[in-house]
Amino acid sequence: MALKKNPKVDLKLKYRRVYEISMILALAILIVAFKFFPKFEKEEVVLDGTQELVQVEEVESTKQENLPPPPPKPPVPIEAPSDDVLEDIEISDTEIDLDEVIEAPPPPPPAEEEETDPVFFVAVEQQPQPIGGIAGIQAKIVYPEIAKRAGVQGRVFIKAFVDEKGDVVKAEVLKGIGAGCDEAAVAAVLKTKFKPGRQRGKPVKVQVSIPVVFKLQG
Repeated sequence: MALKKNPKVDLKLKYRRVYEISMILALAILIVAFKFFPKFEKEEVVLDGTQELVQVEEVESTKQENLPPPPPKPPVPIEAPSDDVLEDIEISDTEIDLDEVIEAPPPPPPAEEEETDPVFFVAVEQQPQPIGGIAGIQAKIVYPEIAKRAGVQGRVFIKAFVDEKGDVVKAEVLKGIGAGCDEAAVAAVLKTKFKPGRQRGKPVKVQVSIPVVFKLQG
């Protein structure tokens, strides 16, 4: 059976009250101290001894001198030829015959001139015109038998290169329909004579596009 403590001597029962009373007394003492002694006088500290002046000397900054470059590497020694090797070398006669007749070297062959394609104008003041008009070109067309049997019809565009004399020096197919019609159109244009194109009153080389029509008679 546990023993019961005497409430008069039990400290735990009075601990809370004693703690509150002590906190109230501490706060009251602090309030009185700050109210009646608000300032504290400072004591002047006197330093004994004379002050010494210290002179600061300026130290010149040292300059870093550039070191000279390292010396070059020594060359690799090369073995000199021995006397035995020198004996095998034959020295030809270097005397010049003043009476010898020296023939002049042949002239160099003439440089071959590169052939440059002539320049044909695209747009000029007066375009080339076929003599007899487009009808004259159509009259020279030979309709291919293959195209007739296959029923091929249409329009073939030929680029003709006409020189200053009005002759067609070259003809190319720009757009064809096949079945031999393209070749027939080129042949008809090559057989046609043109009035040459003119620029500033002078005949010039001109390239011109010509339509050739292939149509079967019904």
